[in-house]
Amino acid sequence: MPVYNAPTKDTQFILHDVLKISDSDVPGYNELEAEFTGAVLEEAGKVATNVLHPLNVVGDTEGCRLENGIVYTPTGFKDAFEQMKEGGWTGLDMPEEYGGQNMPYVLGTAVGEMFSAANQAFVMYQGLTHGAASAILAHGTDEQKDKYLPNMVSCEWTGTMNLTEPHCGTDLGLMRTKAEPQSDGSYKISGQKIFISSGDHDMADNIIHLVLAKIPGGPEGIKGVSLFIVPKFIVNEDGTPGERNGVSVGKIEEKMGIHGNSTCVMNYDEATGWLLGEEHKGMRAMFTMMNEARLGVGMQGLSQAEAAYQNAVEYAKDRLQGRDVTGVKNPDGPADPLIVHPDIRRNLMDQKSFTEGARAFILWGATMIDKAHRSNDKDADGLISLLTPVIKGFLTDQGYDMTVQAQQVYGGHGYIEEWGMSQYTRDARIAMIYEGANGVQALDLVGRKLAQDGGKHVMAFFDMVKTFCKDNAGKDEAYDKAFIEPLKAASKDLQAAGMYFMQEGMKNPNNALSGSYDFMHMFGHVCLGLMWAQMAKAAQDALDGGASDKEFYETKINTGRFYMARRLPATGMHLARIQTGADTVMALDAANF
Repeated sequence: MPVYNAPTKDTQFILHDVLKISDSDVPGYNELEAEFTGAVLEEAGKVATNVLHPLNVVGDTEGCRLENGIVYTPTGFKDAFEQMKEGGWTGLDMPEEYGGQNMPYVLGTAVGEMFSAANQAFVMYQGLTHGAASAILAHGTDEQKDKYLPNMVSCEWTGTMNLTEPHCGTDLGLMRTKAEPQSDGSYKISGQKIFISSGDHDMADNIIHLVLAKIPGGPEGIKGVSLFIVPKFIVNEDGTPGERNGVSVGKIEEKMGIHGNSTCVMNYDEATGWLLGEEHKGMRAMFTMMNEARLGVGMQGLSQAEAAYQNAVEYAKDRLQGRDVTGVKNPDGPADPLIVHPDIRRNLMDQKSFTEGARAFILWGATMIDKAHRSNDKDADGLISLLTPVIKGFLTDQGYDMTVQAQQVYGGHGYIEEWGMSQYTRDARIAMIYEGANGVQALDLVGRKLAQDGGKHVMAFFDMVKTFCKDNAGKDEAYDKAFIEPLKAASKDLQAAGMYFMQEGMKNPNNALSGSYDFMHMFGHVCLGLMWAQMAKAAQDALDGGASDKEFYETKINTGRFYMARRLPATGMHLARIQTGADTVMALDAANF
């Protein structure tokens, strides 16, 4: 059976040595001293390892089942959900007035990685609830907040987001679900939604669906979409769940992975709903959930890669196969362990350098969300808006690839269910698709985010990289060669790609759009390069300061050297692809495929 150990030490290093969160002037960060965050992460790690992880394989093998209109979750899920609620983990970063603990988002993100790595399918139930609650918090009336949020923060009630329909996924302007206005101010919602994660289950007293629908007579396309609160049970005046609403489960989808999460087809038959936010402004309200969800999905790419990597390392150390070409390392055994072989090392270093770099990237992104929300920092808001498609798209693509590489370490055993490695790959696969498929993320990045606010935010990113390189160059020749020079080169590749889009995209938009996926990956590599340059500097500072755990910091620097030397040069390949333009991409007629 696979193992999982929460990376508390590495997370602490990023929070305090690299990001220095307790020194920040963001409201609430002064409470995030190393001793406090360490205690929270240790407890979260225990929950992840002892409560959630043992249920991961249970959820995968049992799945959810629909019987007589009731959805049943896998064995043990209900008890684990109660433990999550009792521990206050569901409302860690939600407002105190609704029962939360009001911790900064960055701490919730650090804890969320551990929970997701331990059991992605399970944590989605509370994750979707968090997103739905955030949308109500941002766009709801005071009455709506008081009615729904206390129970959603505690997860006595859970939440969902209902966007996709059988005939429309990304293009929500094709939506058919209708919302007929009623004399009492409510609406009758009718239509069908598919792929609804956590759509129904037996772990909560009520489920609060946020449903996109069109009010008759509204504008055509996406401009006519509104968002509605549609509870499974109508809430009584005293706040308790009352009569059943006109919403039901058509079926549970049979999926490649995340079997422990009930992904449902939801039928709305004149279900009673209430407008959330303004009429025909549903996408604005829904994107409160989507942006948060996209960061969370990027985290899922990291979390599955981390869990898979941990198991691949253990296997590589234990499995005896072949002899080290430079000399026997295990003379008392019939063969040396896999980990002596250079290609296995290359494989494991790909994984390790990705997961540690991605963790820093995710936590850095979470600090921007805190700055935007807690300090009303418009620049931070703009920067995280720019980086959200990169976090979602790059980290899930790479995270999936790393789970495949972890499987590869096992050879044939990685393909056998007994060893549990295929679950990480199957579970990670969905992250590349939901909350906006990664191709759409790339289009959003190039088509919208680069030009946002006149290109202010991408220029701020380039200035950030340039300033970091300038401030830290010239002090250590080895550091300059290993970190500063590769980061400069990669950043120049990214800028060259942006310039190409400006020059050639105006002539033919397909020149930009055909290179958007490569650009997203370029951007991701540069971001991880920046993270590794910062982590290497922080590690060296710790060593220079006489840190007791010398091995940890030296390992960090050497892992960063690998990323800068072996992974970051991919920006050159992506630039070369982008600069070929759209001609070869668009050369074939549709009939010739």
